[in-house]
Parts: sequence; structure tokens; C-alpha cells
Amino acid sequence: MGKLIVVPTPIGNLEDITMRALRVLKEANAVLAEDTRTTKNLLQHYEIENKLISYHQNNEHKIVDRLVQEIQSGMTYALVSDAGTPAISDPGFLLVRACIREEIEVECLPGATAFVPALVSSGFPCEKFVYEGFLPHKKGRQTRIQRIAEEERTVVLYESPHRIMKALQQFKEFFEADRQIAVCREISKKFEEIVRGSADELIEHFENNPIKGEFVVVVEGKKSK
Repeated sequence: MGKLIVVPTPIGNLEDITMRALRVLKEANAVLAEDTRTTKNLLQHYEIENKLISYHQNNEHKIVDRLVQEIQSGMTYALVSDAGTPAISDPGFLLVRACIREEIEVECLPGATAFVPALVSSGFPCEKFVYEGFLPHKKGRQTRIQRIAEEERTVVLYESPHRIMKALQQFKEFFEADRQIAVCREISKKFEEIVRGSADELIEHFENNPIKGEFVVVVEGKKSK
């Protein structure tokens, strides 16, 4: 029987990958990639030649059983997403769960993920925190933010550049005025930026500065009375 190896890939700087990850990407029978074009660029950068199989949120339900059968027959697959660790707000969970159900070995390498550097750099307590992933686009969004407003632990979430201002406006509506927030943009890339302040202060900042890149938002926990 083969196995599934979950391989984190760089979230920005291509140097943010381990030697072990590069070896696995080279030695696996094939690489399951969220976007084969993105992964091809990474492999070419490190002069790695391997077969790429498209595995993303639009086809994972259809091919997960086939992949499990192929691993059972002896194939070892490396699973990657476009950036960071697969299954963390990216495809991967379904295949990992299916492999575990079939008693297939699943190995997850340590490596890059966006929320950890954002959490540490925020300056908020890290010993306990809540990871919320992406906020809902519409249905359930306000309810989720109201729940975050009452959370006493540090909260980490992802947001797109198209909705970051909407999120900050909603934070302003439901958070206490002095509740601190750290917005981390383009982590590990050339224009990495961390802006800290209240919702009001962050709204003012992004009204006067470009809103580009990937965002990780870290919210200070509500102070207990």
C-alpha cells in the first residue's frame, strides 16, 4: 500500500519550503495540485520533474474514491495547495479523511501556513486562540461576526481584498470601540505589511492605501468584565 503525504508549500517567498518537502515532491509517484500551473512553477523553480494531477474543490468529491484506490494499489501521492498547508481553508480534508477511513497512512509535513506568522506578529495572546477561516460571504456572516465579538480568545480569520473593508465596517458595528485588530497583508512577500489598531483606525488606513493581496486578520479577544 502507498500513502498520502500532505506537503506545505510557500505562501510567498519561494525559500519558505523545507528540504524534506522538496524531496517528497521529487520522489512521490505524483503530485496532487490545487492549480497545476501554480505548482508547475514551484517545481520548475527547484528543477523537479513529476506528474501533476489536478485536485481542487470543484473535482475532489468526484475523484477522491479513485485516488484512495490508487493509493491502496501502491501509489504514494504528495498533496499540495496553491500556498500553505492543504486542508487549512484549502482542499485536502476529504482525501485525508477518506484515507484514514481506509487505514491508509497519512503523513503531514510541517511547514508554511499564513495564520501562524500573523498570529505571532499581532502581539495578541497566542496561548489560546480561535481559527475561523474565511468569513461567510453572505448567509451567516453577521451571525459569525457577532459571535467573534463575544469571543475572549484571540481570533484569526482570512479575508479577501474585495471584502476586507466590509469586514472592518462590520467589526466597527459590533466590537467595542477600543478592540484591537491586526491586519496582515502579503505575508512572506515583498510588500508584506502589518497594520494594527481599532476598526476605525484600520478603515481610515485602508481608505488611503491600496487594498491588494491576501489578508489575515487577527482580532484581540474581548476583555472579560
